[in-house]
Amino acid sequence: MNPAGPGRTLAALAVIAVAALAAFWTATSGFRVLTSESARRLSVSRQPLALPSARLADGRELTAAIRDDGRVVLVDFIYTQCESLCTALGTDYQQLQREIQRRGLGDRVRLLSLSFDPDRDDAATLARHQARLRADPALWQASTVPDVAQRARLLAAFGIVVVPDGRGDFVHNAAIHVVDAQGRLRGIHDLGRWPSALADALEAN
Repeated sequence: MNPAGPGRTLAALAVIAVAALAAFWTATSGFRVLTSESARRLSVSRQPLALPSARLADGRELTAAIRDDGRVVLVDFIYTQCESLCTALGTDYQQLQREIQRRGLGDRVRLLSLSFDPDRDDAATLARHQARLRADPALWQASTVPDVAQRARLLAAFGIVVVPDGRGDFVHNAAIHVVDAQGRLRGIHDLGRWPSALADALEAN
């Protein structure tokens, strides 16, 4: 029996453990990232993502319109027939609108809701939807991207997954996205985290 054997084994295990810990540290950006979505959010906060070209229903190119306007935009993705996540987003945006108005931030930040259901969400339908939410057109607009390929690229850039449910509606995820005045995605915030989204927008301004 070699008495040094167990010691060598423990030392080898310790080396393996340290190497695994180091690899995990690197892969998770210092343990701050444990999912691919978290990694994506951290990435865009560090390095804003240029958005693909997408033309809105009124003919404007999205990022050009943002740059021309000069305000930071908080963007969400909805469809007007939705009664779950989109309702929660609507509530968040109502609170954002009130806070922007209360603090006189309308010259720095605005809101944009983009529908991924252009077949049903035409201009008139979106206008009725905005009226129900008491959206101030100067602060909160709604539109859609009619072109299928452009819409798919835009959803992918924002990390929005939309799957038809077979009953005419959609299963999808939801978040509040901060797009800076250069038309770059620089922040992603969960439902209910509208105060942090607004703070992030103000930092980007």
